Amino acid sequence: MLTSWWVIGVAAALYVVEFVADKVPIVDSVWDVIHTFIRVPAGAVLAAAAFGDFDRGVQAIAFLLGGGLALSSHGTKAATRAALNLSPEPISNSVASVIEDVLAVVTVALSLFVPVLIFVIVAAGLVVSFLILPRIARFFRQVGQSVRGVFSTATL
Repeated sequence: MLTSWWVIGVAAALYVVEFVADKVPIVDSVWDVIHTFIRVPAGAVLAAAAFGDFDRGVQAIAFLLGGGLALSSHGTKAATRAALNLSPEPISNSVASVIEDVLAVVTVALSLFVPVLIFVIVAAGLVVSFLILPRIARFFRQVGQSVRGVFSTATL
């Protein structure tokens, strides 16, 4: 299924749309919200499909791990980009987007030539996700408090 030229063509077209949408701060945030409902199930299904010839138990574990990894990576990306999109200067959003694009290409190349290294990179990414999670949560709490403060003073 994943070697079909139709699937590869659709994936390439979606990557082009992602590349463009990623460069505009508001569009990027809306795009990430929409993709929360796409990337996580897609990661789960792709992981299970990769183990299609294995026992159903292995497929179920792959499904859960694939969905969990997709949620971790997407959640970290979406939260980090949301924080960057709130910054007043436009440069950080563009720089982050270009870094993400470079990482995507490098990761695909590494997966073809040094697949074991990808496991190390994924593990490091999970560690980073867990390390920055408290900072992201604190940031969004502060934003929520600021918004509540604005609305409470506006109603007086």
